[in-house]
Amino acid sequence: MVCEGSVHCLALAYVADNVPESRRVSVFGILTGIGSSAFVCGNLSTRFLSPASTFQVSASVAVIATVYMRIFLPESINVVVENGVSTEANVGLLDEDKGSKKNVRIFKTMPSFDDTVCLLRSSLTFSQAAIVAFFSNLGDVGLHAALLYYLKASFHFNKNQFADLMVITGIAGTISQMLLMPMLATAVGEEKLLSIGLFFNCAHMILYSIAWSAWVPYAAAMFALLSVFSTPCLRSIASKQVGPSEQGKAQGCISGLGSFANVVSPLVFSPLTALFLSASPPFHFPGFSIACAGFALMIAFAQSIMIRAAPPIISSFKVGNGICVEP
Repeated sequence: MVCEGSVHCLALAYVADNVPESRRVSVFGILTGIGSSAFVCGNLSTRFLSPASTFQVSASVAVIATVYMRIFLPESINVVVENGVSTEANVGLLDEDKGSKKNVRIFKTMPSFDDTVCLLRSSLTFSQAAIVAFFSNLGDVGLHAALLYYLKASFHFNKNQFADLMVITGIAGTISQMLLMPMLATAVGEEKLLSIGLFFNCAHMILYSIAWSAWVPYAAAMFALLSVFSTPCLRSIASKQVGPSEQGKAQGCISGLGSFANVVSPLVFSPLTALFLSASPPFHFPGFSIACAGFALMIAFAQSIMIRAAPPIISSFKVGNGICVEP
């Protein structure tokens, strides 16, 4: 899971380096939609492959992806020699952004915790996006930590029915991100689209938690048509708050907060799930832990409403070696 998150983070930073800001949210959505389609294909393939073959095919596909990346993807940062001095510059942006006056800042050392704090302080919008990222991941992981056990206890779902739910969610997310999102992002803006995605993500968790029949989880899974908007919009908003050379650090910061939420969430929601699915719960509410996960999404939704559309900015601070310096 950590590896998958790292690859996704690097892919988004690479895209941000090579796509102009006006098209970034749409491209982020398409990229995430392609990931959703791969998720669907992977789930379907497990129906026809033996367990041993599944791991072999997965490893082979990973090798193919690595080879493709090394052959066909150029570096976004190239070394430029000027007046006898070697410097690094971002050359990946499309012509639309080549006239940008944003300063290129390259980090010579690995980012520290102090660097991350400076980055969070550099922009109110970025800080708000970071809060949304934490609570959004907290709720999402809480849902996935509890859902299988809840559905098995309440409706006797087996692994095949649970896989069907994941496939439905993946197909709905793929269609939405690749077809609907590019149009809606232009029409309503990524800030509103972020709030819409978080609202429906919260709503589908609440619907899971109060499901009264076995068909309700399938209906709730269809909410992915709108709930998948949140991640690409959040990443696009964060990417526009930093300069070209800080995309990796910005996406890494968002991913790091998400990973921290991934660690905290099972510690909170797994015992809660076990308690309310036990023979003697405090009160009868089998989906209580999922409802609490929905509450975490509600916090993220409330924070997203406060994010205001603003022109992209250059980082207010030069961040490096744990030092914040005004440009």
